[in-house]
Amino acid sequence: MTESPIEDSTPAAAPLVVLGNVNKHYGALHVLQDIDLRIAQGEVVVVIGPSGSGKSTLCRTINRLESIDSGTITIDGRPLPAEGKELARLRAEVGMVFQSFNLFAHKTVLENVVIGQVKVRKLPRPQAEKTARELLERVGVGAQADKYPAQLSGGQQQRVAIARALAMKPKVMLFDEPTSALDPEMVNEVLEVMRQLAADGMTMVVVTHEMGFARSAANRVLFMADGRIVEQNTPDAFFTAPRSDRAKDFLSKILHH
Repeated sequence: MTESPIEDSTPAAAPLVVLGNVNKHYGALHVLQDIDLRIAQGEVVVVIGPSGSGKSTLCRTINRLESIDSGTITIDGRPLPAEGKELARLRAEVGMVFQSFNLFAHKTVLENVVIGQVKVRKLPRPQAEKTARELLERVGVGAQADKYPAQLSGGQQQRVAIARALAMKPKVMLFDEPTSALDPEMVNEVLEVMRQLAADGMTMVVVTHEMGFARSAANRVLFMADGRIVEQNTPDAFFTAPRSDRAKDFLSKILHH
């Protein structure tokens, strides 16, 4: 008896993030061209491609750090608000981890993770502190709670940034080259936290140059070039048999060095 594929028996859930025909220009430069993308709940999408291909811009449009010129973006069925309180609420639902850690230098690690919960989510401070300590423990920096960011290594700071984003209980997490500013020996400690998040079912969009992470943690790899999604596939299929010449060329340059 042959087993039927799992997806046949479950109704397709509505996608959590939908980009429809999204375009973005910087002056004459057309950085996002007719982007269509649907990301399911719990899916890990890794975006790769050469520099200047639009990867970071794509990531940053999903929480409106970059505005778009045309098209639509919805999160959990709701269109992205343009500005004001609605936008602040949406940003709480879309966690973002940047290349530079963007921590408040004058606040302790604990306070960095508490502040958004109290100010945006309006949680009582004791509850916010309890959540913050649990999350710092989860990402492996619980012992650093009372230190200031400058006293931490880059890898520790980035893990604090991940805890801070998680504290807002986001529906989706965006990672924009989260390890590219780190010393090589710190990269794995951050990727390990991200792998664990993926395993726990967090919906993630990750822009990265770390092909090992793309292979091991992604459900889908998106390859971008010149502002377009050139191809997308499972990691296995993409890395073993890329279909487009652009992807073949890109992989030959990065995988053979």
